[in-house]
Amino acid sequence: MPRVKQIKKQTENRFLNLYELEAERRNGKTAPYFVASRAKEVENLKITTRKNKPDGVIMYGIYGKKKDKIALVRQYRYPIDDYIYEFPAGLVEEGEDLKEAAIREMHEETGLVFEPVPAADCYSKPFFTSIGMTDESCGMVYGYLKGEPTNQYQEASEDIEVILADREECKRILKEENVAIMCAYMLMHFIHSKEEPFAFLEEI
Repeated sequence: MPRVKQIKKQTENRFLNLYELEAERRNGKTAPYFVASRAKEVENLKITTRKNKPDGVIMYGIYGKKKDKIALVRQYRYPIDDYIYEFPAGLVEEGEDLKEAAIREMHEETGLVFEPVPAADCYSKPFFTSIGMTDESCGMVYGYLKGEPTNQYQEASEDIEVILADREECKRILKEENVAIMCAYMLMHFIHSKEEPFAFLEEI
């Protein structure tokens, strides 16, 4: 039985909006619950469509002839008023599939050319990012990178430094820097992986 009785849109913004849910608790009583969403209207919310359509894409890109570096961005984020290490990522445009979005966003954020590799659906399907406060979900695309990093394609609103980190630098970043949680877990994997970088995509 659905436990959300009513939904009211609270804001009118381009990229993110706040919605108030009339939420039923286990004891049958109701209380307000607030959710942030990329959806522009109530009918587009995942709670309404019951479909997990990805809002964004995250790119796991390996760089270098030895396949021993991973592409990161050190990006300023307003919620912490500081810089944080993340994977390159961006929003999926209407009508765009994940790989198309990944190639476009990687070039825009880093200037690098991204060549995706095959991955089972279970590795690239959209997963929720912080479900306690948002219905946002992102898929991940994996691949190899070539070219030289540059910030010339970034938007004026972006404050991003492109980082090509080897395993030792990844260790330092995890110990000393702000790191997004999904990035942190994947860096732990990268640090300890001594085989073909994407061998894990064949396992399930």
